[in-house]
Amino acid sequence: DRNPQQDRSVVRVFSEGVPVAASDQEIGMLRTIGGENDSTSRELARYVGEVSRSYGTALHPLLILRPDRYLRGGDHFSFNQQGFAAVRFTEYREDFHHQHQNVRTEGGMEYGDLPKFVDFDYVAHVAQLNAATLASLAAAPAPPGNVRLLTRRLENHSTLTWAPAAGASGYEIVWRKTSSSDWDQAEKVGDVNQVTLEIPKDNVIFAVRSVDRQGHRSLPVAASPEQ
Repeated sequence: DRNPQQDRSVVRVFSEGVPVAASDQEIGMLRTIGGENDSTSRELARYVGEVSRSYGTALHPLLILRPDRYLRGGDHFSFNQQGFAAVRFTEYREDFHHQHQNVRTEGGMEYGDLPKFVDFDYVAHVAQLNAATLASLAAAPAPPGNVRLLTRRLENHSTLTWAPAAGASGYEIVWRKTSSSDWDQAEKVGDVNQVTLEIPKDNVIFAVRSVDRQGHRSLPVAASPEQ
């Protein structure tokens, strides 16, 4: 085995934190509120993980909190640059004998990206995870709009507001500790557009997602401050 530390049960999912298409003003606000970990691409990566848990997919997504592999780039970058959510799926441990190589045999080692080196079962599992994610997004209602965290007064509870979403029958608030990479908690709040939780806004990151009558969930939308 030329790649003995490979893990065929894992696929890495890379996503940008600070959006490359964000304006200087938007980046400044992200720094102020600690929102560097809540781009739409990062929410999409978390969504992939949730889909995997819901469907019991063959692959476990490992969320990597950087845009791509170290000092490298991929086809998803062009979408990020235009403001679209986009993530990259990559095998757990790459075999560089079969990437960016001229086809050859050298020192008893065969180089090149040839079909015989492709693990087609693994590729099929990656495709299944992609398909399950796309199907979940297609079935889900639209995300809520204009998600805001009210900050007009100093107080130890948190009030969130949002605009109604097409196809939604209700909403959920999700939140996590600022040190957590994924959502820790979720609370159903019904078909409303404002809710107050007895949780200090300093301690967590909040987002809101839409839910339809069948239980399909949209991407969460992180709350921005409303002053």
